[in-house]
Amino acid sequence: MEILSKSSFPTESQTGPEGVLARVVSTARDALARHGDAVPESIGVSCGGPLDSVKGLVLSPPNLPGWDRIPVVRILSEGLGAPAHLQNDANACALAEWKYGAGRGCRSMVFLTFGTGMGGGLILDGRLYSGANDMAGEVGHIRMAGDGPVGYGKKGSFEGFCSGGGIAQIAKAEVRRLLAAGGKPALCPDETAMAALTARHVGDAARGGDVLAGEILATSGRYLGRALAILIDVLNPERIVIGSIFGRCEEFLRPAMEEAIRAEALPLASSVCRIVPAGLGEAIGDYAALSIAAAAGEGKSA
Repeated sequence: MEILSKSSFPTESQTGPEGVLARVVSTARDALARHGDAVPESIGVSCGGPLDSVKGLVLSPPNLPGWDRIPVVRILSEGLGAPAHLQNDANACALAEWKYGAGRGCRSMVFLTFGTGMGGGLILDGRLYSGANDMAGEVGHIRMAGDGPVGYGKKGSFEGFCSGGGIAQIAKAEVRRLLAAGGKPALCPDETAMAALTARHVGDAARGGDVLAGEILATSGRYLGRALAILIDVLNPERIVIGSIFGRCEEFLRPAMEEAIRAEALPLASSVCRIVPAGLGEAIGDYAALSIAAAAGEGKSA
């Protein structure tokens, strides 16, 4: 697959769904005009959920206030004269990695976002599996501990331990503990610096040799491994592809992750499962939307 043209612009959600989608249509028309007024065969839309992929509706996602049952598929299809197809962004990224990235060549794969949050997409027996109402793969909501960092509205969740926000919460808790005991950790020497502490700071500090930062990432890695063991036992995938933070901090996450998998997963299932970083990098969002369009044409979208 080749990307011939790419345009981007701020969502400007204050203009409402109609304004945003009108700009999407006009931008797409400009792109088509640059290629001889080409007519698209299919249109792919990757969007954060919740949504209804069958009816083509966006259903009030938290990052798009006011987008309540918006018929994105109908609006884009009418505006561009081609069938449009909608998918949850994690599902779309799973398709992209399976077709063009680190999941190529396998028939069963789990994709995990591991970025701002923890979402998942499932490729099972050579098909995207989105569940009864597009809610399959919401692995971030799984509770991994009775207490702990908050993610997906739940303390101790998979997202709480394994996401950018979750790692920041773990770091702040550890720093507070050390400060209360009279310590002065290099990662964050006082309370005033606490608000600016992020997962990126933790990763940078770990690469710089900060022991505390390495321990924080190891904690996230242990919970990652425990969650992966559940997915391995239940789904028996050939490959688990993990994006974003995992690729940047793999050297600190993987040892604790693998130790937890050895302790928790069925050996016969874990022995056939490779766990790898996502292969498409910053281009994954572009390929995600294109993969939806391509998969619809091939009859492989759920």
